[in-house]
Amino acid sequence: MKLATKIIIALLLGAVVGIILNVTSPDLFSKLNTFLFGPLGTIFLNLIKMLVVPIVFFSLTLGVAGLGDPKKLGRIGAKTISFFLITTAIAIIIGLVLALVIKPGTIGTYDTSAAEYSAQKAPSISDTLLNIIPTNPVQAMAEGNMLQIIAFSILVGLGITMLGKKADALLKVVEQGNDLMMYLVNLVMKFAPYGTFGLIAGAIGSQGWDAIKAMGLYMIVVILALFIHTIVTYGAAIALLAKRNPLTFFKDFSEVMLVAFSTSSSNATLPVSMDVAQRKLKVPEPISSFVQPLGATINMDGTAIMQGVATVFIAQVYGNDLSLTQLLMVVLTAVLASIGTAGVPGVGLIMLAMVLQTVGLPVEGIALILGIDRLLDMIRTAVNTTGDAACAVIVTETEKKHGKIEAPHSEVSV
Repeated sequence: MKLATKIIIALLLGAVVGIILNVTSPDLFSKLNTFLFGPLGTIFLNLIKMLVVPIVFFSLTLGVAGLGDPKKLGRIGAKTISFFLITTAIAIIIGLVLALVIKPGTIGTYDTSAAEYSAQKAPSISDTLLNIIPTNPVQAMAEGNMLQIIAFSILVGLGITMLGKKADALLKVVEQGNDLMMYLVNLVMKFAPYGTFGLIAGAIGSQGWDAIKAMGLYMIVVILALFIHTIVTYGAAIALLAKRNPLTFFKDFSEVMLVAFSTSSSNATLPVSMDVAQRKLKVPEPISSFVQPLGATINMDGTAIMQGVATVFIAQVYGNDLSLTQLLMVVLTAVLASIGTAGVPGVGLIMLAMVLQTVGLPVEGIALILGIDRLLDMIRTAVNTTGDAACAVIVTETEKKHGKIEAPHSEVSV
């Protein structure tokens, strides 16, 4: 049985078990979640997270060294960042339009007096840009500061390229480290079905039908926007820019989407995403190693959709009409905020607090959507990860006219 099939079975089984236990025996669910579901999910997440920092360092360093020419790196970087920013803007516009048309916040009654939420301070854009260069690379790796790790890896890769034969021994070590990480990814993925079962059963069992029914229309709008963005925006980009069949792309990448769904973390999914992009989507290692770690850090299309819908929803609940200027501010703030936030579970709420503050809406309104945000976080993470892979494929195809990507010891056609 294929791994993707096992993960689907585990996902469905976990959802069914979680719902049944939530409805019939909350006490039993609490015990099982403490001693079975929780540990299974935590072990799987920790195994993957263990590989994230070393795989980003090794693969990105190797990728930059493989690109060789700094001009080529600049060209690929410009394409990547442009794609991420444009699709993020499109995503939030889709979310805003659907929320304004369907108006989920005007249907039903919501107790805003009981809504309490303490906003966590999100980093400003200037602070984010200033903190990209690490003062201590080892500390950046220990803290999992992805932007700093990416910056350091790019500089090391460029240094290896410029030193040429003098750095052959170091290049060999980096290559072997990357090969080791990919082997460990495949090893860890054997545990994926069990981890998926635990994560899904725990997430759905703890949310419950009451929260889902109360926020049903809001959930429908978010999921509809995520679906439209994935199929239309990414599908069109794959077809028009990469000249590939979108259906084949989604089929080949489905395994990663399932892992992203269960982990709710772009960073945790990164090792699996890169492995599948290189094996099944035929993305050269240097491009995959550059585009996908960067995407896991700054590409938040699924999160942007949630912010658009949630902002309009909260405004409708509180009886506020957002002006065109405020809507444009929502788009701008969400796109810029996506650059400075990490790909970890729950980061969307931090970004949403920034957006609400920008347009003068009560941050306490976030409490209204907290109950079902964990479930939606799973879906939007799958969208975020798919966007990273779509960008890698597009960059691969558009680089063909520039010749070949030189891997450190071979040439890879693109």
